[in-house]
Amino acid sequence: MAIDGAGGPGQVAAPGAGGSPLDPDGRLRELAGDCVHCGFCLPACPTYQLWGEEMDSPRGRIHLITQILDSGAGTEAASEHFDRCLGCMACVTACPSGVQYDQLIEAARSWTEPLPGAQPAAPLPPRSARERAARAAIFGTFPYPARLRAALGPLRAAQLTGLDRLAARSKLLSRLVPEATAALSVAPRPELRLRIGRRPELPQRIPARGTRRAVVGMLTGCVQQVLFPEVNAATARVLALEGCDVIVPPRQGCCGALSLHGGRRAEAAGFAQNTIAAFEQAGVDAVIVNAAGCGSAMKEYEQLLAPDAAWSERAAGFSAKVRDFSEFLAELGPVAPRAELALTIAYHDACHLGHAQRVTAQPRSLLRAIPGVTVTEVSDAGTCCGSAGIYNLVQPVAAAELGARKAASVRATEADLVVSGNPGCTLQIAQALAVTGHPMPVAHIAEVLDASIMSKGPDTLLHPG
Repeated sequence: MAIDGAGGPGQVAAPGAGGSPLDPDGRLRELAGDCVHCGFCLPACPTYQLWGEEMDSPRGRIHLITQILDSGAGTEAASEHFDRCLGCMACVTACPSGVQYDQLIEAARSWTEPLPGAQPAAPLPPRSARERAARAAIFGTFPYPARLRAALGPLRAAQLTGLDRLAARSKLLSRLVPEATAALSVAPRPELRLRIGRRPELPQRIPARGTRRAVVGMLTGCVQQVLFPEVNAATARVLALEGCDVIVPPRQGCCGALSLHGGRRAEAAGFAQNTIAAFEQAGVDAVIVNAAGCGSAMKEYEQLLAPDAAWSERAAGFSAKVRDFSEFLAELGPVAPRAELALTIAYHDACHLGHAQRVTAQPRSLLRAIPGVTVTEVSDAGTCCGSAGIYNLVQPVAAAELGARKAASVRATEADLVVSGNPGCTLQIAQALAVTGHPMPVAHIAEVLDASIMSKGPDTLLHPG
């Protein structure tokens, strides 16, 4: 196998050989050296499934990374292959050698789009002015709830006037401003049958019902609190009903997940430090996260801030406390009685929950413990739906194809309801199902548990009003 005119994948530097300005301690070379190019990652990789291109597989990208470490520079083609990666971590689950591909692709993305003043100089060609502007708008909006909420106004206006449908049909607009047309296509619409628009304000402390079993902090998130505030409300209610004092720190802000997974490590570190400080002041036993991408990033704080002596120990202590909502409830054990919900549920494994955090059994066991619930498996459960953080905005064609595949697999289950543990997946799957002409309601697991414990009945999930 030759990649971009280079030699075969066996031509890599010895693990631990440092000296490159891009890899001064040799850590990246060591990680890349763990790859034995066995090919187990190929059938697990969504982009390899789409195109069958070696360079769009994990082992192909690892070889490109090694080339850049050797030469100090890469090509525009290499940058494109890094951008095409969803960062879904399916390859990490499939790899028999334990290659930490997540660290490698995050490093490669920092080479593609370094922050101003970052050292060393970018080894990859700069993006086009349009791409830089689009990414600046994305990273300048989504991590800031007030800005994101303000951006919903123009999106809703476009929906009311039909501009979103016009943009979807226009090949010219899709070619000139693909990120904008993609944003219009995945923006939540009433017919997607999602619980969007309510803004219940959470108090800073929600007391436990009955005997207090734990004191937990709760991340409200960015996209979650703006687009899915009812998910946060349901999360807090369920935790309280299971005997937890729930603390909602007012200064928590963005956790930095989008920045970290996009290779903007310095930006992510700033968000991480603010998050750690906010929850340290709360003095909680655990930090509960109901968005898969956020939980994955927060469990990586120890690694992200390891080079900073002032923060490394604090980050390690914080990461040790982070738990996904379903992971924590499974550890805690249920005490609140469950009422019957006559539902067949298709459970979708969010990539950063299933592959990155390895939380797969807990959500299913929590759902199956609800009387009347039947959990059915989606045939391609380990394959990304195409959301992947900002992927469906910057790679809309590939994301749409992956979404269509996921929608077909979900429809084949003939379930009443789709359940996911990540807001991006919820939007992507709901939109992909709506495009087929057969929309299905999509909910978070916290909403299902809340409906059961509060005896709300299945209609509140199937017909949100």
